[in-house]
Amino acid sequence: MGAFQTCLCESRRWRRTAMQTPTDGVLTPKGTSRESRNIPLPSGGFTNGGFHSVRRNTPFGKAPSKRRIPQNSHLEEILDPSKTAYILHKQWSLYSVTPLHKFSYKNLKDYARLLSAQILAEKQKGVAFEVGAEMTMKASFSYFPGLKGKDNDSGAVFVQVASKPPFSKPGTEDRIVWSGWFCCTFGDDDVLEMLPEAMVCLPLFLVHGAETLTAVVGSWFQKSFDCCFGKLPISSRDLAWMTALWAGCEMHEYVAATELVFSVPVEPHMDISYAIHPEDFKSLWSDINKGQDEVTAEEVDILFHGLYSHFFRHFKIHLSATQLVKVSTSVASAHCDGKIKFLSKEHLVRVLGLLTELAMNNIQY
Repeated sequence: MGAFQTCLCESRRWRRTAMQTPTDGVLTPKGTSRESRNIPLPSGGFTNGGFHSVRRNTPFGKAPSKRRIPQNSHLEEILDPSKTAYILHKQWSLYSVTPLHKFSYKNLKDYARLLSAQILAEKQKGVAFEVGAEMTMKASFSYFPGLKGKDNDSGAVFVQVASKPPFSKPGTEDRIVWSGWFCCTFGDDDVLEMLPEAMVCLPLFLVHGAETLTAVVGSWFQKSFDCCFGKLPISSRDLAWMTALWAGCEMHEYVAATELVFSVPVEPHMDISYAIHPEDFKSLWSDINKGQDEVTAEEVDILFHGLYSHFFRHFKIHLSATQLVKVSTSVASAHCDGKIKFLSKEHLVRVLGLLTELAMNNIQY
């Protein structure tokens, strides 16, 4: 799948303290590490596997001094309940995507037919798709309304690959073996306005499925729409932002402790899991955050300074010497290697707004 060893070049057509004792805090030796350093936390690249960063030196990548908390969009009312249920509680891998050239929502059926043909061609070449050599595979494209943050965002597109035995009985349901979706939620207006009409901006791509199929699908999109894909890691600093941005979200369904996982820079690798009761965390955050619709970098720093100090008082461990690698809240769970799990339907669009921002910052326009 060499064609999908992502473009480090630009697209040819587009140049451009109320804390109490934590509920848990354990230093655990592990064979594999998860990751924080002193706030402010560093941002690092991640180039493991077939995708690489498409980011260059770009003003869009500067660390923000504050971030607005996206409000729920009226467009959420048209969310497809079945697709939303499918998205929740699955682990999705994150990628950034440059604008798609001459992509048309009117041609989704044609795209499905062409991608299905491409998958068949790769299978005939001997590519193993981990679904059984005798299985037939078929791609489908569908429009996914409701994931826009505002009216001028491009509509989300859902892509799935299904398989079934070649001589299955009529009415046998296909088995979904791969899913991916493109979206733009609360996209940067400055970027959207400067795009030519022939370009469709869907900068965030989320994947659930085998890497082999991801490579085939991505290669087809690159060739068809002259776009480039890049893995989208989440820096420790952005994980800290997520912790703060999600701290103030009102939950009316699933409520869980906030868990922060830190990687200790020693051999053998160790992880520290720091879990805080939701009421304790909410109390601490309400003492720090003064704005109703935004979070500042200073507030993120104060939050983590308080967490570090509290942890040191109880366990005599300096978390400032470690690296934050995972954040789990009632809203979502995010890992530094570019993995996300959505846990709340009511805050899905808010999480996608931040991920869209990170994806757009990973691209040079």
